[in-house]
Amino acid sequence: MRELTITADCGGSNGARVRLRKVELQKLADESGLTLKVHHYPPGTSKWNKIEHRLFCHITQNWRGQPLEYRLAVVELIGATTTKTGLTVECALDERTYEKGIRIKKSEMNRLDIAGDAFHPEWNYTINPRRSEP
Repeated sequence: MRELTITADCGGSNGARVRLRKVELQKLADESGLTLKVHHYPPGTSKWNKIEHRLFCHITQNWRGQPLEYRLAVVELIGATTTKTGLTVECALDERTYEKGIRIKKSEMNRLDIAGDAFHPEWNYTINPRRSEP
């Protein structure tokens, strides 16, 4: 595999303008050697995301009426989701603490090997792995 395509909505940490996301994707490209093709759904269109249609409706049916009082209950209910057509869901609780308010400087953004696509470069772009210096 030489390339990975990522689709995401434009909300929250998935946003097309989120600098930290692009820096972290550049790190992934550098470490894996993969070219990352990133495509964001336009703002307000997250319902076009196939995962929302094919997964979340089953999760919602599975936990209907169950009290969601604890994080473990949510994880267990999501992980117990299956369908007659063979969908199974894996879920794990991430208990790591993440730093808030990380600021990415313009100089760091300038070091990214990122190129906007011809069609809506603000939402669609390619991140190439950078060659490591000897």
